[in-house]
Amino acid sequence: MPGESPRVRFAPSPTGYFHVGSARTALFNWLVARRAGGTFVLRIEDTDAERNREEWVDGILSAMHWLSMDPDEGPYRQSDRTARYQQAIEVLWTAGRLYACDCTRQAIDERNRAAGILTPGYDGFCRDRGLPREGHALRFRTPDEGTTTVVDVIRGDVEFPCASMDDFVAVKASGAPLFVLANVVDDIDMRISHVIRGEDLLPTTPRGILVWEALAALGWVADDGSGSGGFPTPGLPVFAHLPMLVNEQRKKLSKRRDPVAVESYRDQGYLPDAFVNYLALLGWSPPGGEERFDRDQLVDWFALEDVNHSPAFFDVQKLTHLNGEYIRALPLEDFIEACGPWVTGEAAPWPPECFDPGVFRRLAPLVQERVAVLGEVGPMVDFVFLEAPVVDPDAWAKAVAGDPGAGGILDAATTAYGELAGRGTWDAEALHAATLAVGEQVGRKLGKAQAPIRVAVTGRRVGPPLFESMAELGPDVTLARLRAAAERLHHGGS
Repeated sequence: MPGESPRVRFAPSPTGYFHVGSARTALFNWLVARRAGGTFVLRIEDTDAERNREEWVDGILSAMHWLSMDPDEGPYRQSDRTARYQQAIEVLWTAGRLYACDCTRQAIDERNRAAGILTPGYDGFCRDRGLPREGHALRFRTPDEGTTTVVDVIRGDVEFPCASMDDFVAVKASGAPLFVLANVVDDIDMRISHVIRGEDLLPTTPRGILVWEALAALGWVADDGSGSGGFPTPGLPVFAHLPMLVNEQRKKLSKRRDPVAVESYRDQGYLPDAFVNYLALLGWSPPGGEERFDRDQLVDWFALEDVNHSPAFFDVQKLTHLNGEYIRALPLEDFIEACGPWVTGEAAPWPPECFDPGVFRRLAPLVQERVAVLGEVGPMVDFVFLEAPVVDPDAWAKAVAGDPGAGGILDAATTAYGELAGRGTWDAEALHAATLAVGEQVGRKLGKAQAPIRVAVTGRRVGPPLFESMAELGPDVTLARLRAAAERLHHGGS
């Protein structure tokens, strides 16, 4: 409102996991509020009792907290505002802006076909029938002429001829308001100055404008719930419809087909700052074209006017690469702390009593350089904390069972490492030299020579540097694993 700081709202429906598109919408609202010293309102649209679940509300709140986007106000729940919606319905009904309708979709379609109308839409059949309000759906009477214009920060002026808009249902036969009416009443009462949401809601915006203008013309008095009295319906908010998110096939992200749950990325070990950084790039870019920036820079640079209206590609590979950069930029102590849930919590792939924080601290710098998400940390170092390594079948098949020279390498390495242990020179440098000599002995370069050794000792083809890993394991464990692998191979183990 004039002279006031912006008030923006994020209004999700709790019908599933927290969608990455919803998270992007929440972020852009949050940024507008933060940059201008405004208010970020959270409103839960939970009037669809059949689809809403309280656990989804909890998921929204926890995911927003993880992303450090806690609301300044709310969460408000539409289910608590039923009386307020009924007041608005009464005003619109009394003024004749709503009328009752008993038409079924089948009846509407049949009349349209009989009239040669190919496009679906309501024909105004019940406009003047004078049906009673009780037990019927209520339609909003749209103007027959003129144009409703959505002034959009991102898309410019989008015009909707009133003649092309049918009389839409605003209230169910049960008396419950539908999306458009409830949102308009909420936005007025909560003094929302900017409506920032996905482009899929653009077609409903002219309907909301008509309802907003109708209430204003009828003298609707808004109530902000403060107890200080009402205030006249303000002018329309600023609209900004954000670009659609698409997958690699340039199709709209689907909950069924694409990895869209924010909770999943959190559980895999993506860092919240990296996730926010990437979300911001979905339809917007900094003035200098930077792709990595901190939150303060994001708040300082962000402007709705700079958001692109073209669809934005949600690229999981790019997100993962960016997350890896964030992980490598962490101070070591912060990285070790961030790894906590994956090395000491329920996600750890070993019993709690097997974990040695000192060993992990020594390996942490090596792991930090190699992981893209924190969920990779446990599997990368589990060989250190488990009695026997978890052998990847593909790694065994390619590097050991499928290599005719693997048996000779394992036997030679066992002999060479045993000599090191006997001399008491068990360290990464000595292990490197011994492995290099084994490679020369069998006519292989170091990389080819150490492949079967790595699988035998760690169970995998990829992990921390092999020689530092064997130094941590110690000679007894390392030699036992080499002998076990050779025994398996010599007895035809595949």
